[in-house]
Amino acid sequence: MPSEMHPFLDHRGPLAFAHRGGDLGHPENSLAAFEAAVALGYRYLETDVHATADGVLVAFHDTRLDRVTDRAGTVAELPWDTVRQARIGGTEPIPLLEDLLGAFPQARFNIDVKAAPAVRPLVEAIRRTGAWDRVCVGGFSDTRLAAVRAAAGPRLATSLGPREVARLRLRSLAGPLLAGRGAPWAGVCAQVPERHRGIRVVDRAFVRTAHRLGLQVHVWTVDDPTRIRALLDLGVDGIMADRIDVLRDVLGERGCWNDGSRGSGTGIGTS
Repeated sequence: MPSEMHPFLDHRGPLAFAHRGGDLGHPENSLAAFEAAVALGYRYLETDVHATADGVLVAFHDTRLDRVTDRAGTVAELPWDTVRQARIGGTEPIPLLEDLLGAFPQARFNIDVKAAPAVRPLVEAIRRTGAWDRVCVGGFSDTRLAAVRAAAGPRLATSLGPREVARLRLRSLAGPLLAGRGAPWAGVCAQVPERHRGIRVVDRAFVRTAHRLGLQVHVWTVDDPTRIRALLDLGVDGIMADRIDVLRDVLGERGCWNDGSRGSGTGIGTS
């Protein structure tokens, strides 16, 4: 169990994440989307990273440009000079991760590392910007997450990988006597869907087991207010949403929306 909370997690009330910047009418993972989320009061932003053929780290979800931009091709096979010409939704340039970290110095970024070539540029970008305390790296690959941890060391927050989440779920089903047994937990949080392939992942036992082990539970991607309320009732520590206006409203009605304007012990939202 971690001896103390990582600074990334140090926040009063549930963490509200703007998934890919949120959906307020701006293209996903664009500077405009992140600006809108921050203007709404969000201090936790979620994004994804790929590396171009020449090693430039971009905030972009898909392997290919085709779905969301006016260009085509695989990001990892194209040089930055080509990728930079693409426009998300036909209007917005693809941002560099380093530019996002610089544009929002008081925001925290949850970053999904999408491919192995992005690991080294990601760690280097965090190191150059000194963003150790305000980044958490997650992903759908235990191998990539292990590579991130090996390159960055314990200073960087990471979430559990798929195998670790499965182990945590099994511990939660086995009961509290077995919850703490086994190898140490590599991450500081479990970032999970409410269900996976029709099987429930997040229930009261899962949340309680994670908390006994010193892990937070963040659930993605939830836009329905009824489901958000139910998850908060279970005691989850964070929720990622596209409908960031809905998430903010639900947290507000419960008196637990915190945009950092009064501080959280971490300086978020203060100048």
